[in-house]
Amino acid sequence: MTVTFSPQKSFLSWLGDEAEDLLTYQAKISQNLLNLPGADFVDRVFANSDRNPQVLRSLQQLYSTGRLANTGYLSILPVDQGIEHSAAASFSPNPTYFDPENIVKLALEAGCNAVATTLGVLGMVARKYAHRLPFIVKLNHNELLTYPNQYDQIMFASVEQAWNLGAVAVGATIYFGSPESTRQIQEVSRAFARAHELGMATILWCYLRNDVFKQDQDYHVAADLTGQANHLGVTIEADIIKQKLPECNRGYQAVVKATGKKYGRTDERVYSELTSEHPIDLTRYQVLNCYAGRSGLINSGGATGKNDFAEAIRTAVINKRAGGCGLISGRKTFQRPFEEGVQLFHLIQDVYLSSEVTVA
Repeated sequence: MTVTFSPQKSFLSWLGDEAEDLLTYQAKISQNLLNLPGADFVDRVFANSDRNPQVLRSLQQLYSTGRLANTGYLSILPVDQGIEHSAAASFSPNPTYFDPENIVKLALEAGCNAVATTLGVLGMVARKYAHRLPFIVKLNHNELLTYPNQYDQIMFASVEQAWNLGAVAVGATIYFGSPESTRQIQEVSRAFARAHELGMATILWCYLRNDVFKQDQDYHVAADLTGQANHLGVTIEADIIKQKLPECNRGYQAVVKATGKKYGRTDERVYSELTSEHPIDLTRYQVLNCYAGRSGLINSGGATGKNDFAEAIRTAVINKRAGGCGLISGRKTFQRPFEEGVQLFHLIQDVYLSSEVTVA
């Protein structure tokens, strides 16, 4: 892994040649159609919903913690990769994170709004930290020890276990488009309803999973397909949607072309009027599908690479300018020395705190 850490650089300097375009572009969909993040977000949006007072309190706790407190933006550390990608692949670059306490310490030191991880990690340190940092229990996972490897999100924990250890929210993944998605939608919908009954917020990882989405490019990150996944996610009352940053579009047409069969439904106006090839337009379409921003969109930071700092800052700028509400950054932060992980979080947060980065 190539380290490109430099504590002296501001977040703007990481944008390179894209800086002017990313910071000045005006989106095709007007921001006036969106419910944008702000200090009053919970009062303005969720107070009118069916969420009970305990859920409102949990959401407010999420939005009122860390360096981004009371801005309407979120910076979250997710560490479920020990199951999703195996502990060996995830923690060998930095073995200190085999210890659950160090995961929580990173989120605290970095000024995150919350830490999202497994029942086991949070349960091991709950009495020491549950009152100091909002906990998000990830309920389901895809494990890679079964042979042959299976790709299915199965429940590892119950909503009641999350409530008992002091979590303010639960998270889950649905592999939309997979053969197992029907069962996963039903399981997660029931879990989210129970979480709301107990006063916890809900966060959904709205991921696509099907080999048919891999054609001339990877349409798992197509704006039209991920947008519809987001729309399904808010339908089961996810309060926050986690989605990968879109990289392309016209996923529906690609599937039809590859299979020769009818697939889904879309409208040409999605591509001619609502989106363009610009990443801010593609991401704004994701936000639009989150009930026009009423459920906040957080984009994922992605895997580690040669230019982690630049990639993370770019993603944060696109998310903010598109009308999203934050970034959830895992491997780019915990697979490097502790102080570098903290610095990367601070640079990401600086994007959301900066008056130079406005909503497009």
